[in-house]
Amino acid sequence: QVQLVEIGGGLVQTGGSLRLSCEPSGRTFRILSMGWFRQAPGKEREFVAAIGWSLGNTYYIDSVKGRFTISRDIAENTMYLQMDKLRPGDTAVYYCAASRRSSSYYWSRADSQDYWGKGTLVTVSS
Repeated sequence: QVQLVEIGGGLVQTGGSLRLSCEPSGRTFRILSMGWFRQAPGKEREFVAAIGWSLGNTYYIDSVKGRFTISRDIAENTMYLQMDKLRPGDTAVYYCAASRRSSSYYWSRADSQDYWGKGTLVTVSS
């Protein structure tokens, strides 16, 4: 089993920055990709960004391209999401997720994630 723990989140003004981190523990050798999803009140959970754990290849939803950066530190066994130029529309609970699937086709799909964190709230005030 794998456990995911998110750190970060909080309240920030429009245009500000936050960094989220996610540290997996347990049988982490099974993880082939990690990513972030978010869910705003009254909306479905949506993909934000993903990264291949071995090669570091990255994928983003269009609305965060140029503002968010996903990265991972293999030595520290931690994944990060640097969020800059935040907007009120970014307000949501952000979830860390991990997948055992090798194909990047699945990395942006919530139903293809094998492990989830409990989520951390990001609030962007206008």
